[in-house]
Amino acid sequence: MRNFIRSTTGLACWLAFAHTATAQSADDFAQLQERVNQLEAQQGQRPQFGLGSNTTIDIYGFVRAEAFYDFDFAQGDLSRAGRVGDTAFATDGEFDTSVRVSRFGIRSSTDSDIGTIGTQLEFDLFGSGGDDSGSPNLRLRHANVTIGDSLLLGQFWTNFMPLVHYPGTADFNGPVGISFARVAQVRYSYDAGNGLQFSGSIEEQNGGGSDPVVTAAAFYDGGSYSLRAAVIAGEFEDTAGTSLTTAGYTLSGSVTPWQGATIAATYTSGDGLGNLLIGGGNRSVAGEENESDSFTIAYNQELSDQLELALAYGYEDYDLLTDIGASGNAFDQLESVHATLFYRPVESLTLAAEYIYIESSSQGFEADADRIGLSATYSF
Repeated sequence: MRNFIRSTTGLACWLAFAHTATAQSADDFAQLQERVNQLEAQQGQRPQFGLGSNTTIDIYGFVRAEAFYDFDFAQGDLSRAGRVGDTAFATDGEFDTSVRVSRFGIRSSTDSDIGTIGTQLEFDLFGSGGDDSGSPNLRLRHANVTIGDSLLLGQFWTNFMPLVHYPGTADFNGPVGISFARVAQVRYSYDAGNGLQFSGSIEEQNGGGSDPVVTAAAFYDGGSYSLRAAVIAGEFEDTAGTSLTTAGYTLSGSVTPWQGATIAATYTSGDGLGNLLIGGGNRSVAGEENESDSFTIAYNQELSDQLELALAYGYEDYDLLTDIGASGNAFDQLESVHATLFYRPVESLTLAAEYIYIESSSQGFEADADRIGLSATYSF
């Protein structure tokens, strides 16, 4: 940098001198040379930023513009099963747009004597601002440090979540029936070889709580298929201060039955898991843990190099009712269907058209909602 500034500044001075040589004296040139010397001296005083030869930084993310039309219940800029049946959001048709799913992140990787040290800092635009899709604010998604391939400290996806088998949709949430949370944690992973991996974590409870939860998971990659199992256990307090138990397991897997096709499924069961499920049913009711069973099944098919069809179905069943706003309605079952067509005309650009159907029900109550969406996403 010093040599670059010396050369560039010197060249500029020489050109200026040559252009006005007939009018300038030797004293003028001496003054210009003195200015060059001052600039070089200042260069040594400026703050320096260097990555070093053993550090790399990756900036990544995407920009997404979306448009939606809700036929029955206004859901905002992502599907919200908990609003279906809420009279406060009933509509004869509502159009909305959003850019809040857009995100960016920074990753670093540094070689060290204790292994590769990595960092991740990622944000989207779903920060405080309520449901106003026209007023995006920064929100932290991930902030973590990794040491080697084993240790993760910070905020990341919960170890209970089957991220590798998560259905692919244009909708930010995706289908009901699957766990979804980013939490602060300490996680240890172990690669046993031959496609088998184990992981365990101590995590903050999603949505807050004074007690942590513990998780453990096993994953097997068989090439054309994969399997994963995870468990979670801990305690939480309800609004009355009653100590209750959260415990459950999730099983998931995927298979490639033929070229260009993937079938994935997940199943989750346990007590007090409503804070982790997309549908967001109550964790407890009247001092009792709410037991739930849920599942998703997804099918993706590449139709060509540029076209892909994705279908996803989700289902959640609770033992106890969850109130739907102040409507007087309550659900104990949720279902959803996502049908998405992805078109990738060029690298990094994805256009999507999506239809979503959600049904909310209990004994004596049933409501459903239809939603269509269009989106354009450019990744970097």
